[in-house]
Amino acid sequence: MPLDPGAQHVLELIKQLGRPPIHTLTAVEAREASAKSRTVLQPEPATVAEVQDLECPGPLGTIRLRRYRAAGTDPTEVLPCLLFLHGGGWVIGDLDSHDQPCRTLANAARCSVIAVDYRMAPEHLYPAAVEDAAAALRFIVAEAASLRIDPARIAVGGDSAGGNLAAVLSLMARDGTLPPIGYQMLLYPATDMAGERPAYQRFTEGLILTAATMRWFIGHYVPDPARRIEWAASPLRAASLAGTPTAYVMTAGYDPLVDEGIAYAKRLEEDGVRVTHVHMADQMHAFLTMGKFIPASDLALRHAAASLAHHWQNG
Repeated sequence: MPLDPGAQHVLELIKQLGRPPIHTLTAVEAREASAKSRTVLQPEPATVAEVQDLECPGPLGTIRLRRYRAAGTDPTEVLPCLLFLHGGGWVIGDLDSHDQPCRTLANAARCSVIAVDYRMAPEHLYPAAVEDAAAALRFIVAEAASLRIDPARIAVGGDSAGGNLAAVLSLMARDGTLPPIGYQMLLYPATDMAGERPAYQRFTEGLILTAATMRWFIGHYVPDPARRIEWAASPLRAASLAGTPTAYVMTAGYDPLVDEGIAYAKRLEEDGVRVTHVHMADQMHAFLTMGKFIPASDLALRHAAASLAHHWQNG
């Protein structure tokens, strides 16, 4: 299937601007390049009822959080909550990079979204991001009353590296090392650090995320190859996914992570987990943060939010 015209436009724009591939940059340079592209690629952020920057304790100090409440909700209303973990290969991205998607998800699901600014690689190696994400989940459950969220209706979600972390948190909650989670929203997630699936051979150049870029990210986050097979790095390698929360998995056709995302959805189904798998065959990795050029970004975010809201309404 041909790539979405909007995605083609984005790739042409990047080529015209002469932006080098991420895997040819240092981590600091990659973060700077990513930050500059936000205003170019993302639409104006939606208005929500409330935005609040927060902090919670973490293993190595405070972790920054950002809480959103859906437009049209009463300030005293107790809302369900999506703990959101941003993408960026565990190296780039922050609260600002995913501000616009978080606002869309909050409004479309009529919920509170709490985004996590977890520690980044290579300054903080695996499992630092997992530890911070887990600390944030424990915090929002403990502080549910003051945050005006319902501890019985908490979901985890994220895109790419954030989807990886959400899947890991879901396994930890299943095993009892974290509070219960009711739903996992995995948006083109990374689920296997091996990088050996056929998609890595298909997508080697000309895209936002290529096999070389993905290996660059993995090398920064989990430099020790022996640790990449641990389920907290590669949740697809967990012995069983049974008992994990109801799942929503989105995959993109032009993505080196597509095979492992599809495999994860199939594993969930095989292990008896209720799962909705949406495959965006004409989209590329990271399209959810390119809504100014890719209209399907808004549609995809709203579909994911609608599935989450349906779960909260119907169980």
